[in-house]
Amino acid sequence: MFYEKLNNEVVRCTLCPRYCIVKHNQRGYCGTRLNKDGLLYAVDYGVVSSIANDPIEKKPLFHFYPGSLVLSLGTFGCNLRCPGCQNWQIAHIDPDDRPNLTPDECIALAVKEHSKGIAWTYNEPTVWFEYTYDTAKLAKEKGLYTVYVTNGYINQEALDTIVPYLDAYRVDVKGFTEEAYSKIAKIKDFKPILSNAIRAKKYWGIHVEIVTNVTPTINDDELQLKNLALWIKEELGPDTPWHVTRFVPHYELQDLYATPVKTLERAYEIGRESGLRYVYIGNVPGHKYENTYCYSCNNLLIERYGFYIERFLIKEKKCPFCGAEQDIVM
Repeated sequence: MFYEKLNNEVVRCTLCPRYCIVKHNQRGYCGTRLNKDGLLYAVDYGVVSSIANDPIEKKPLFHFYPGSLVLSLGTFGCNLRCPGCQNWQIAHIDPDDRPNLTPDECIALAVKEHSKGIAWTYNEPTVWFEYTYDTAKLAKEKGLYTVYVTNGYINQEALDTIVPYLDAYRVDVKGFTEEAYSKIAKIKDFKPILSNAIRAKKYWGIHVEIVTNVTPTINDDELQLKNLALWIKEELGPDTPWHVTRFVPHYELQDLYATPVKTLERAYEIGRESGLRYVYIGNVPGHKYENTYCYSCNNLLIERYGFYIERFLIKEKKCPFCGAEQDIVM
Protein backbone atom coordinates (compact mmCIF):
# COMPACT_ATOMS: atom_id res chain seq x y z
CA MET A 1 0.00 0.00 0.00
CA PHE A 2 2.87 2.40 0.65
CA TYR A 3 5.55 2.82 -2.00
CA GLU A 4 6.70 5.05 -4.84
CA LYS A 5 7.86 4.03 -8.30
CA LEU A 6 11.30 5.29 -9.29
CA ASN A 7 13.27 4.72 -12.48
CA ASN A 8 14.30 1.36 -13.96
CA GLU A 9 11.70 -0.66 -12.04
CA VAL A 10 13.14 0.53 -8.72
CA VAL A 11 10.73 1.47 -5.92
CA ARG A 12 10.93 3.30 -2.61
CA CYS A 13 8.95 1.80 0.27
CA THR A 14 7.24 4.51 2.35
CA LEU A 15 5.74 2.32 5.08
CA CYS A 16 8.33 3.10 7.75
CA PRO A 17 11.09 5.69 8.28
CA ARG A 18 13.69 3.47 6.63
CA TYR A 19 12.37 4.41 3.16
CA CYS A 20 14.01 1.35 1.62
CA ILE A 21 15.09 1.61 -2.02
CA VAL A 22 14.18 -1.80 -3.45
CA LYS A 23 15.45 -3.05 -6.79
CA HIS A 24 13.78 -5.63 -9.00
CA ASN A 25 13.54 -9.09 -7.39
CA GLN A 26 14.86 -7.80 -4.07
CA ARG A 27 13.25 -7.20 -0.68
CA GLY A 28 13.40 -4.30 1.72
CA TYR A 29 15.08 -4.33 5.13
CA CYS A 30 12.13 -6.02 6.86
CA GLY A 31 12.11 -8.91 4.38
CA THR A 32 8.37 -8.73 3.76
CA ARG A 33 8.22 -6.45 0.69
CA LEU A 34 9.32 -7.81 -2.68
CA ASN A 35 9.82 -5.79 -5.85
CA LYS A 36 8.63 -7.65 -8.95
CA ASP A 37 8.86 -5.67 -12.16
CA GLY A 38 8.51 -2.32 -10.41
CA LEU A 39 5.57 -3.37 -8.20
CA LEU A 40 6.03 -3.84 -4.46
CA TYR A 41 4.29 -6.90 -3.05
CA ALA A 42 3.55 -7.75 0.59
CA VAL A 43 4.74 -11.35 0.55
CA ASP A 44 3.74 -11.86 4.20
CA TYR A 45 0.02 -11.31 3.58
CA GLY A 46 -1.84 -13.90 5.64
CA VAL A 47 1.32 -15.81 6.54
CA VAL A 48 1.17 -16.79 10.23
CA SER A 49 4.29 -17.61 12.24
CA SER A 50 2.63 -17.87 15.65
CA ILE A 51 -0.90 -17.72 17.04
CA ALA A 52 -2.45 -18.09 20.51
CA ASN A 53 -5.44 -16.98 22.57
CA ASP A 54 -3.60 -14.93 25.18
CA PRO A 55 -4.59 -12.97 28.26
CA ILE A 56 -4.50 -9.29 27.32
CA GLU A 57 -2.08 -8.82 30.23
CA LYS A 58 0.58 -10.72 28.26
CA LYS A 59 0.92 -7.91 25.68
CA PRO A 60 1.30 -6.31 28.31
CA LEU A 61 -1.84 -4.19 28.52
CA PHE A 62 -3.03 -3.72 32.11
CA HIS A 63 -5.62 -0.95 31.64
CA PHE A 64 -7.42 -2.31 28.61
CA TYR A 65 -10.22 -4.85 29.13
CA PRO A 66 -8.46 -6.53 32.08
CA GLY A 67 -8.82 -10.30 32.21
CA SER A 68 -10.00 -10.65 28.62
CA LEU A 69 -8.61 -13.10 26.06
CA VAL A 70 -7.22 -11.75 22.82
CA LEU A 71 -6.44 -13.75 19.69
CA SER A 72 -2.76 -12.94 19.19
CA LEU A 73 -0.92 -13.58 15.96
CA GLY A 74 2.23 -12.61 14.15
CA THR A 75 4.04 -13.19 10.90
CA PHE A 76 7.73 -13.03 9.96
CA GLY A 77 9.95 -10.02 9.46
CA CYS A 78 10.73 -6.81 11.33
CA ASN A 79 11.86 -3.31 10.45
CA LEU A 80 14.27 -3.24 13.41
CA ARG A 81 17.12 -5.61 14.24
CA CYS A 82 17.21 -5.66 18.01
CA PRO A 83 20.16 -7.76 19.18
CA GLY A 84 18.25 -8.73 22.32
CA CYS A 85 15.03 -9.74 20.51
CA GLN A 86 13.03 -12.20 22.58
CA ASN A 87 11.05 -13.37 19.53
CA TRP A 88 13.86 -13.63 17.00
CA GLN A 89 12.86 -17.21 16.14
CA ILE A 90 9.50 -15.80 14.99
CA ALA A 91 10.63 -12.52 13.48
CA HIS A 92 13.43 -14.01 11.40
CA ILE A 93 12.02 -17.36 10.27
CA ASP A 94 11.93 -18.66 6.73
CA PRO A 95 8.33 -18.02 5.64
CA ASP A 96 8.16 -21.12 3.43
CA ASP A 97 5.64 -23.77 4.46
CA ARG A 98 3.98 -21.52 7.01
CA PRO A 99 0.18 -21.61 7.33
CA ASN A 100 -1.99 -18.92 5.79
CA LEU A 101 -5.01 -17.35 7.42
CA THR A 102 -7.34 -15.05 5.52
CA PRO A 103 -8.85 -12.04 7.32
CA ASP A 104 -12.25 -13.76 7.34
CA GLU A 105 -10.73 -16.92 8.81
CA CYS A 106 -8.96 -14.86 11.46
CA ILE A 107 -12.22 -13.24 12.55
CA ALA A 108 -14.02 -16.59 12.59
CA LEU A 109 -11.28 -18.09 14.75
CA ALA A 110 -11.47 -15.21 17.22
CA VAL A 111 -15.22 -15.72 17.55
CA LYS A 112 -14.82 -19.48 17.91
CA GLU A 113 -12.21 -19.07 20.66
CA HIS A 114 -14.36 -16.52 22.54
CA SER A 115 -11.67 -13.87 22.12
CA LYS A 116 -12.72 -10.34 22.95
CA GLY A 117 -10.34 -8.95 20.36
CA ILE A 118 -7.37 -9.44 18.06
CA ALA A 119 -3.77 -8.38 18.70
CA TRP A 120 -1.00 -8.30 16.13
CA THR A 121 2.12 -9.13 18.08
CA TYR A 122 5.13 -11.48 18.35
CA ASN A 123 6.80 -9.69 15.44
CA GLU A 124 6.35 -6.08 14.28
CA PRO A 125 2.77 -5.59 12.96
CA THR A 126 3.80 -2.62 10.81
CA VAL A 127 5.46 -5.00 8.31
CA TRP A 128 2.20 -6.98 8.15
CA PHE A 129 0.35 -3.78 7.40
CA GLU A 130 -2.02 -4.75 4.59
CA TYR A 131 -3.17 -7.90 6.36
CA THR A 132 -3.68 -6.15 9.69
CA TYR A 133 -5.54 -3.32 7.96
CA ASP A 134 -7.97 -5.64 6.16
CA THR A 135 -8.51 -7.77 9.27
CA ALA A 136 -8.94 -4.79 11.61
CA LYS A 137 -11.75 -3.40 9.47
CA LEU A 138 -13.58 -6.73 9.66
CA ALA A 139 -12.93 -6.98 13.40
CA LYS A 140 -14.59 -3.62 14.03
CA GLU A 141 -17.66 -4.79 12.11
CA LYS A 142 -17.86 -7.82 14.42
CA GLY A 143 -17.44 -5.79 17.62
CA LEU A 144 -13.96 -7.12 18.40
CA TYR A 145 -11.33 -4.82 19.83
CA THR A 146 -7.99 -4.50 18.01
CA VAL A 147 -4.45 -4.02 19.29
CA TYR A 148 -1.08 -3.18 17.77
CA VAL A 149 1.83 -4.44 19.90
CA THR A 150 4.46 -2.38 18.16
CA ASN A 151 7.90 -0.82 18.14
CA GLY A 152 6.23 2.35 16.85
CA TYR A 153 8.56 2.67 13.85
CA ILE A 154 5.95 3.54 11.22
CA ASN A 155 5.35 6.57 9.01
CA GLN A 156 2.51 8.92 9.87
CA GLU A 157 0.51 8.27 6.69
CA ALA A 158 0.44 4.54 7.45
CA LEU A 159 -0.33 5.18 11.12
CA ASP A 160 -3.25 7.43 10.20
CA THR A 161 -4.56 4.73 7.86
CA ILE A 162 -4.65 1.92 10.45
CA VAL A 163 -5.40 3.80 13.68
CA PRO A 164 -9.11 4.43 12.96
CA TYR A 165 -9.48 0.64 13.14
CA LEU A 166 -7.37 0.17 16.28
CA ASP A 167 -8.43 0.42 19.92
CA ALA A 168 -5.07 0.09 21.64
CA TYR A 169 -1.49 0.93 20.74
CA ARG A 170 1.01 -0.79 23.02
CA VAL A 171 4.34 0.69 22.05
CA ASP A 172 7.92 0.01 23.07
CA VAL A 173 10.03 2.98 23.98
CA LYS A 174 13.31 1.13 24.16
CA GLY A 175 15.44 3.94 25.53
CA PHE A 176 15.69 7.70 25.57
CA THR A 177 18.99 8.50 23.89
CA GLU A 178 20.35 7.98 20.39
CA GLU A 179 23.15 5.88 21.85
CA ALA A 180 20.71 3.55 23.61
CA TYR A 181 18.53 3.14 20.52
CA SER A 182 21.61 2.47 18.39
CA LYS A 183 22.56 -0.39 20.70
CA ILE A 184 19.08 -1.77 21.33
CA ALA A 185 17.42 -1.34 17.93
CA LYS A 186 20.19 -0.28 15.53
CA ILE A 187 18.53 3.06 14.75
CA LYS A 188 19.52 6.49 16.02
CA ASP A 189 16.49 8.64 15.34
CA PHE A 190 13.70 7.47 17.64
CA LYS A 191 11.68 10.69 17.36
CA PRO A 192 9.14 9.08 14.97
CA ILE A 193 8.37 6.50 17.65
CA LEU A 194 7.65 9.19 20.21
CA SER A 195 5.58 11.32 17.84
CA ASN A 196 3.52 8.29 16.77
CA ALA A 197 2.67 7.46 20.38
CA ILE A 198 1.61 11.05 20.98
CA ARG A 199 -0.46 11.12 17.79
CA ALA A 200 -2.20 7.85 18.62
CA LYS A 201 -3.11 9.11 22.09
CA LYS A 202 -3.86 12.80 21.55
CA TYR A 203 -5.05 13.04 17.95
CA TRP A 204 -6.79 9.70 17.54
CA GLY A 205 -7.74 9.14 21.18
CA ILE A 206 -6.93 5.46 21.37
CA HIS A 207 -5.57 3.66 24.40
CA VAL A 208 -1.76 3.77 24.75
CA GLU A 209 0.55 1.94 27.12
CA ILE A 210 4.36 2.17 27.12
CA VAL A 211 6.87 -0.62 27.70
CA THR A 212 10.58 -0.23 28.37
CA ASN A 213 12.68 -3.37 28.64
CA VAL A 214 15.28 -2.18 31.12
CA THR A 215 18.57 -3.49 29.75
CA PRO A 216 21.72 -3.42 31.90
CA THR A 217 24.44 -0.97 30.76
CA ILE A 218 22.27 0.35 27.89
CA ASN A 219 19.13 2.08 29.16
CA ASP A 220 19.15 1.51 32.92
CA ASP A 221 20.76 4.77 34.06
CA GLU A 222 18.60 7.00 36.23
CA LEU A 223 18.81 10.07 33.99
CA GLN A 224 17.54 8.22 30.96
CA LEU A 225 14.73 6.58 32.92
CA LYS A 226 13.73 9.90 34.48
CA ASN A 227 13.65 11.70 31.14
CA LEU A 228 11.54 8.92 29.67
CA ALA A 229 9.12 8.99 32.60
CA LEU A 230 8.79 12.77 32.38
CA TRP A 231 8.12 12.52 28.63
CA ILE A 232 5.30 10.03 29.27
CA LYS A 233 3.75 12.28 31.89
CA GLU A 234 4.05 15.50 29.89
CA GLU A 235 3.20 14.19 26.42
CA LEU A 236 0.86 11.25 27.07
CA GLY A 237 -0.51 12.12 30.50
CA PRO A 238 0.04 10.88 34.07
CA ASP A 239 -2.56 8.11 33.69
CA THR A 240 -0.58 6.41 30.91
CA PRO A 241 0.73 3.05 32.20
CA TRP A 242 4.48 2.52 32.01
CA HIS A 243 5.74 -1.07 32.14
CA VAL A 244 9.39 -1.42 33.13
CA THR A 245 10.22 -5.00 32.29
CA ARG A 246 13.08 -7.27 33.17
CA PHE A 247 15.61 -7.93 30.42
CA VAL A 248 16.53 -11.60 30.06
CA PRO A 249 19.60 -12.44 27.93
CA HIS A 250 18.54 -13.43 24.40
CA TYR A 251 19.86 -13.75 20.88
CA GLU A 252 22.96 -11.53 20.47
CA LEU A 253 22.92 -10.07 24.01
CA GLN A 254 23.49 -13.27 25.92
CA ASP A 255 26.67 -11.81 27.38
CA LEU A 256 24.60 -9.39 29.47
CA TYR A 257 23.00 -10.29 32.77
CA ALA A 258 19.31 -10.22 33.64
CA THR A 259 18.09 -6.92 35.04
CA PRO A 260 18.43 -6.87 38.84
CA VAL A 261 15.08 -6.52 40.57
CA LYS A 262 16.46 -3.56 42.52
CA THR A 263 17.06 -1.72 39.24
CA LEU A 264 13.44 -2.30 38.24
CA GLU A 265 12.24 -1.14 41.63
CA ARG A 266 14.28 2.04 41.23
CA ALA A 267 12.75 2.55 37.77
CA TYR A 268 9.34 2.16 39.40
CA GLU A 269 10.22 4.80 41.98
CA ILE A 270 11.50 7.16 39.29
CA GLY A 271 8.24 6.80 37.39
CA ARG A 272 6.13 7.52 40.45
CA GLU A 273 8.38 10.41 41.54
CA SER A 274 7.99 11.87 38.03
CA GLY A 275 4.23 11.98 38.45
CA LEU A 276 3.09 8.79 36.72
CA ARG A 277 0.11 7.24 38.46
CA TYR A 278 0.57 3.71 37.12
CA VAL A 279 3.99 2.09 36.86
CA TYR A 280 4.41 -1.67 36.61
CA ILE A 281 7.30 -4.09 36.96
CA GLY A 282 7.17 -6.87 34.37
CA ASN A 283 8.80 -10.28 33.91
CA VAL A 284 9.03 -10.73 37.70
CA PRO A 285 5.96 -12.89 38.53
CA GLY A 286 4.61 -12.29 42.00
CA HIS A 287 6.22 -8.89 42.49
CA LYS A 288 3.94 -6.43 44.28
CA TYR A 289 4.43 -3.85 41.56
CA GLU A 290 2.69 -5.94 38.94
CA ASN A 291 -0.48 -5.01 40.84
CA THR A 292 -2.62 -1.92 40.33
CA TYR A 293 -2.95 0.46 43.26
CA CYS A 294 -5.17 3.49 43.60
CA TYR A 295 -3.10 6.58 42.86
CA SER A 296 -5.13 8.51 45.45
CA CYS A 297 -5.36 6.25 48.51
CA ASN A 298 -2.80 3.57 47.52
CA ASN A 299 -5.16 0.68 48.20
CA LEU A 300 -4.82 -2.50 46.12
CA LEU A 301 -7.29 -2.53 43.22
CA ILE A 302 -6.09 -5.32 40.90
CA GLU A 303 -3.96 -8.17 42.16
CA ARG A 304 -2.04 -10.06 39.48
CA TYR A 305 0.27 -13.01 39.27
CA GLY A 306 2.10 -12.97 35.97
CA PHE A 307 -0.53 -12.62 33.25
CA TYR A 308 -3.48 -13.57 35.44
CA ILE A 309 -5.79 -11.57 37.69
CA GLU A 310 -6.26 -12.88 41.24
CA ARG A 311 -8.51 -10.08 42.54
CA PHE A 312 -10.33 -7.24 40.81
CA LEU A 313 -11.84 -4.64 43.13
CA ILE A 314 -12.58 -1.69 40.84
CA LYS A 315 -16.26 -0.75 40.68
CA GLU A 316 -17.56 1.28 37.74
CA LYS A 317 -14.01 2.48 37.02
CA LYS A 318 -13.70 3.84 40.56
CA CYS A 319 -11.70 2.92 43.62
CA PRO A 320 -14.10 1.28 46.12
CA PHE A 321 -12.13 2.79 49.01
CA CYS A 322 -11.90 6.48 48.12
CA GLY A 323 -13.96 6.87 44.95
CA ALA A 324 -11.08 8.11 42.76
CA GLU A 325 -11.74 7.42 39.09
CA GLN A 326 -9.32 4.96 37.48
CA ASP A 327 -8.27 5.33 33.85
CA ILE A 328 -9.05 1.78 32.72
CA VAL A 329 -10.93 0.65 29.60
CA MET A 330 -13.54 -1.89 30.63
